[in-house]
Amino acid sequence: MHVFVTGATGWIGTAVVDQLLDAGHEVTGLARSDRSAAVLTGKGAKVQRGDLDDLDSLRAGADAADAVIHLANKHDFSDHAATNAAERAAVQALGETLAGSHRRFVVASGLAFITPGRIATELDKSPFHGPNSMRGGSENLACEFVDRGVDTIITRFAPTVHGAGDRWFLAVLVSIARDKGVSAYVDEGANRWSAVHVADAGRAVRLAVEKPVPAGTILHAVAETAIPTREIAEAIGRGLGLPVESAPDGHFGWVGSFFGAEMSAANHDTRTLLDWTPTGPGLFDDLVSYF
Repeated sequence: MHVFVTGATGWIGTAVVDQLLDAGHEVTGLARSDRSAAVLTGKGAKVQRGDLDDLDSLRAGADAADAVIHLANKHDFSDHAATNAAERAAVQALGETLAGSHRRFVVASGLAFITPGRIATELDKSPFHGPNSMRGGSENLACEFVDRGVDTIITRFAPTVHGAGDRWFLAVLVSIARDKGVSAYVDEGANRWSAVHVADAGRAVRLAVEKPVPAGTILHAVAETAIPTREIAEAIGRGLGLPVESAPDGHFGWVGSFFGAEMSAANHDTRTLLDWTPTGPGLFDDLVSYF
């Protein structure tokens, strides 16, 4: 199968491309720089030059492929509007290109604010609609293409996709603790996060392309369902030898609204549909690589 991957050299994308190539698939990755292009060609993948703002490049990549995996996101937390607009435009362009083909369209999403106060299931629909909502409402937009003959699959990732080399939420929390001399949690730290090792996340995405999953299905790339954020802060504190205490979300800068949110999710349907069993280290076992 020929698979077009956006975000192909990103944190999750790297694991996904490796999984696809190891399984014998042909891969074309979107690359906006010479460095990213060289990484892809070095692995044996093809390159589609462009970025999320180059909609013609996205269309060309999708048009030539048997399946599309959309992982790229600007992640500009200083300009949510621009990030959301780019995400929505990219999903629109890719979906229109695939319309009527019944080709697989795997779209990355997150768990932030999906079900405040409780564990999300794969049956929970995103509450975000329209261009001014979270991620530009791209999850629901992608699902609208099912009625237009696109085999859309939504893959929601745990807030911490951990592993050696991670620079995202968990790494940021460790960095903040070092800088401030305290490992903190928001309020009582009772809100919970899901977690998954990056290798397990990559394998879940590959299986989402390969398995006969019904169009419109929501998957949860989640290994550990609900870890209280206070326990995450305590583990960081132990690892760094720092005190642990409560702090307002402003203590954490841009990541505070996420660290104070309920981002937990069940994975039963995902395990069953994909025949997927996470095998990577758990969050606390893996955390030592962050110190």
